[in-house]
Amino acid sequence: MQPFTTLSGIAAPLPRANVDTDQIIPARFLKTIARTGLGRHLFAALRYDESGAERADFILNQDPYRRAEILIAHENFGCGSSREHAPWALLDFGIRAIIAPDFADIFYNNCFKNGILPIRLPRAACDQLIADASMSANARLTIDLERQVVRRPDGEEIPFTVEALRRHCLLHGLDDIGQTLAHEAAITAHEARLANSPCLPVLGF
Repeated sequence: MQPFTTLSGIAAPLPRANVDTDQIIPARFLKTIARTGLGRHLFAALRYDESGAERADFILNQDPYRRAEILIAHENFGCGSSREHAPWALLDFGIRAIIAPDFADIFYNNCFKNGILPIRLPRAACDQLIADASMSANARLTIDLERQVVRRPDGEEIPFTVEALRRHCLLHGLDDIGQTLAHEAAITAHEARLANSPCLPVLGF
């Protein structure tokens, strides 16, 4: 998993509440277990019309937001079914961070497992950042996970908080398997002790 330390990138404003996982990646695209190739289907119903042509009014179809790495939305982002394809699609498109007042729990957890940083900020701060991002020529934000701040284009810093373990894992690019492998030496030593210990008697019944 790619470490997340500091990200300076284009932020796309998505001032919607209750963006569910079916909007993020519709169910018809869930047949694959590959994590790549899903970015083109991200927000498919919003990005494309019935013929498959791009909808010009959708933010991710506009420059510079086609290259967005940060998404800013309203409450309850990622609600709905618990599909891990949702963060896969966001990451494959290029989104590394999402800022919203709150997130659905399972989606929030899945983001960390896939290297995406979900940041909870008050609605007023989100609206401030949405206004910043709406100025396309000045749509860049900086997120410093080490210091836990979001830097606006004018230099103002907005603090946020991430749980210590989640922060550690993102900073070091550790998913669940990576966390386990970080203790590989201790696991190997424990297995060696078990292999060399006397066998326990088998109880008969």
